[in-house]
Amino acid sequence: MIVFDLLCLDGGDTFEAWFRSGADYDEQNAAGLVQCPFCQSANIAKAPMAPRLPRKSTSVLAKVAAMQAEMLKDSRWVGDRFAETARAIHSGEIEPEQVHGQATLADAKALAEGGVPVAPLPLPVVPPTQVN
Repeated sequence: MIVFDLLCLDGGDTFEAWFRSGADYDEQNAAGLVQCPFCQSANIAKAPMAPRLPRKSTSVLAKVAAMQAEMLKDSRWVGDRFAETARAIHSGEIEPEQVHGQATLADAKALAEGGVPVAPLPLPVVPPTQVN
C-alpha cells in the first residue's frame, strides 16, 4: 500500500488517499475514478509530499537532540523574555552571554531585521521549571 497527498485542481483542497501502488493510482486517476471528497471533482493531481523517513530516522532525531543539548549546555533559559534579553545583549546594555527562550514569530523577525543575531532551534525546548 502507498499513500499520496492529492490536490483537487478545481477546488484547491488537499486530501490523502491510499492505493495498492503508484501504477494503481495512475490507472484510477486516468479513468476518472479518483475524486475530491469535498467537491467530487475528478480533476486531481499528486500534491507535494514530505518524504516518508525510515525507522532509522529516530537515531537521526536522537543525534539532533544531543547536538542541541550540547549547544545549549552553556546557555541560560530566559523564557518569554528572550526578545528583550537578546536586544539588551546586542545593544550592550547587559553582559554578553548565550541565551535561549521563547519568542513570537513577529519578535523573531523584528530581532533579525534589527541585526540581532538569532536562530530558531531545530527541536522544542522544555523550560527548566517543567522538567521532571
